[in-house]
Amino acid sequence: MPVEFVTVSSCAISPAPIDQQLGGHPLERLVRYPDAVAQDTPRKPVGKQPNPGGNYPARPVTKKQRRNQAAARSVTLERRPPWQSPTIVTFSSVAVVAIALIVIVLINQVGGGNATVAASVPQAILNAVENPSPSVVNTVGSGTQPGQMIRLPASGLLPKVDGKLQVVFVGAEYCPYCAAERWVMVMWLSRFGTFKNLHEIQSSSTDIYPDTDTFSFYVSASDRATYTSSYIDFNYNEIEDRNESPLQTMSAATAAIDAKWDQPPYTSEAGQFPFIDIGGVWTLFTTSYIPSDLQGLSWKQIAADLSDPSSTVAKDIIGNANILTAATCIATGDTPASVCSSSAISSTIQSIETGLKTIKAQS
Repeated sequence: MPVEFVTVSSCAISPAPIDQQLGGHPLERLVRYPDAVAQDTPRKPVGKQPNPGGNYPARPVTKKQRRNQAAARSVTLERRPPWQSPTIVTFSSVAVVAIALIVIVLINQVGGGNATVAASVPQAILNAVENPSPSVVNTVGSGTQPGQMIRLPASGLLPKVDGKLQVVFVGAEYCPYCAAERWVMVMWLSRFGTFKNLHEIQSSSTDIYPDTDTFSFYVSASDRATYTSSYIDFNYNEIEDRNESPLQTMSAATAAIDAKWDQPPYTSEAGQFPFIDIGGVWTLFTTSYIPSDLQGLSWKQIAADLSDPSSTVAKDIIGNANILTAATCIATGDTPASVCSSSAISSTIQSIETGLKTIKAQS
């Protein structure tokens, strides 16, 4: 099926030629907003691995991928054809397998010092993230972010929970991409409800983009964040902790949603973290921005940058929060009006909605 790339701007709307080749995943919808980014602007990486069909640069290999690759190499080497002498083959195979096993054990143990250290979020940081200045929000707009929203087919619509739109998040504490995305999520969802008991944590210290400062939705069964909203049921699932040990277990219904929609063409790769599903209307194709933009910054510094609309941090976090807010307003039918159509930021949200509405559902 031909792929349609849609361009949205403050001018007249017109689809790009079907045969026009743009950078990025071939099934991605590249969205322009009124403060649009140029077509030749470098795009962000997709997924956890290179996508051979696209032109995105690959994400750096994560610790978990290195462990899996080591295991795969040991199997490959053990099964190589017997063109050498039996003695050499036997000795080499044993040596290779032994070395591979040692490597796997060492890789598995590298995260041993990655115990989750959670602290309550200072109120000043919460205020900066949950209630950014409307003037800054409107100045940032979409932040020249590419927009990574994929519209799902009608069959993807999720059942409402107590009459509220269901938002599903699947991630892990060790994951630096999840760490970056949670800043966006806290700002976005705080427009529709209220978080309590959020904690400060860091992503893994031994993975790519180590020690990225972020928030935790789930420390333990007895110490977890709550989210209260009249419009959204937030179904969050932190599958593994900072040490890559099991943390939360998805319900059967959530696991079914994740299995069906956390795969191409709805996300950049099967089983990716983070996975976000907004009511079965939208999925996030891949992480909103690259975690390196937060490297070396403390929670306090990141929060301070949110007051400067020209900062990279503000464009990343506020711009993508605005895009997710607009997507949510579409899914709720512009409810509540206090966010979607009659607030200090509603003109920005409505403008982004116009762009998102041109995206056709994936089959």
